[in-house]
Amino acid sequence: MAWLAVFVAWAILDGIGHGLIFGSMYAALPGVWRPQSEIKIGFVYAGVLTTAAAFVAIYAVQIRSRGLVAGLLYGMLYGVAMGASLACGGYAVHPIQPELALGWFILAIIEGAVAGLIVGWIIRVPKADRR
Repeated sequence: MAWLAVFVAWAILDGIGHGLIFGSMYAALPGVWRPQSEIKIGFVYAGVLTTAAAFVAIYAVQIRSRGLVAGLLYGMLYGVAMGASLACGGYAVHPIQPELALGWFILAIIEGAVAGLIVGWIIRVPKADRR
């Protein structure tokens, strides 16, 4: 259930971020991106599904402290790592505005935080293990 919830949250946040907030920046750089008609949306969603599954699995297997605070911290750290990679890598190889790269970084942190809250809420310590 956490995996699906994280996927849906990320799909919504991606739509807001990349569609509404960054849309005009993307439109100003038509030679950098595929035309809308050529975007392979199935691959986009496959990547998001896979990343959501890995995000949830890492939390479930490796994070011993559970709950909203632990989930939020995990998600924000994950977001910083992903955001830094995407923003720095994207800015280094594409002729994009620094504001777009910064936006990707911030969006990744927000998405990580939301996903962390989701897993922290859904994946809890069983009552028998609480002290």
